Amino acid sequence: MAETAKINPVQPAGEDSLTIAGRAFRSRLIVGTGKYKDLAQNAAAVEAAGAEIVTVAVRRVNVTNPKEPMLVDYIDPKKVMYLPNTAGCYTADDAVRTLRLAREAGGWNIVKLEVLGDQKTLYPDMIETLRAAEALRKDGFEIMVYCSDDPIMAKRLEDLGCCAIMPLAAPIGSGLGIQNPVNIRLIIEQTKVPVIVDAGVGTASDAAIAMELGCDGVLMNTAIAEAKDPIRMARAMKLAVEAGRLAYLAGRMPKRKYADPSSPLSGLI
Repeated sequence: MAETAKINPVQPAGEDSLTIAGRAFRSRLIVGTGKYKDLAQNAAAVEAAGAEIVTVAVRRVNVTNPKEPMLVDYIDPKKVMYLPNTAGCYTADDAVRTLRLAREAGGWNIVKLEVLGDQKTLYPDMIETLRAAEALRKDGFEIMVYCSDDPIMAKRLEDLGCCAIMPLAAPIGSGLGIQNPVNIRLIIEQTKVPVIVDAGVGTASDAAIAMELGCDGVLMNTAIAEAKDPIRMARAMKLAVEAGRLAYLAGRMPKRKYADPSSPLSGLI
């Protein structure tokens, strides 16, 4: 079972932390840093979401060049953990090189690995992902890995030593929500490290469903950045993740084929 399934259901919510590679986080919502109209709006969304981790596309977001607007001037890396990712990489070699450069530039050791298969679907190339994960683990990286919702591939990534498994809910940026809850649940049941849904969430109910399935967290970017009101949507996502987590810990009622009265039928006047 996933790590979260071991938590005592009566444990106060404030003590229900998410642990990744030995680091504990109160928030289970991870937010991206792309597609916002500007860095100020991005920072406001992160604050509204209560996020403690933000993903940073190493190839796209400026975190080191002081001559251009810098993300670090808006989102303080001392307060929010930066998670460099390999967005835009299509081979294991490119992904490994990108993260090695990121570690040299920013000292980051916990990273998000994604190796894409093609530009149309942005589905992960799992063969290249496995190759990259193996090489990065040998380099001492702690890897949170974007992957397909295939339980077999997820298990292989965990066996390689990845610190979080991040199956897609639907294609990146599609907003379609959880398309295969059965596979997501299978991955959760077999995985001992955190399982975080990554890609495809479109609105608050999608985030709540992911958490109700037993996911340890949700990562999203487009769902917030492309909302008509990103700040309000960020707040909605925060509440949805919290509500879904509480519902999972509470344990939902069983589904029944027929009605079951709320009041007992015996002893009626």
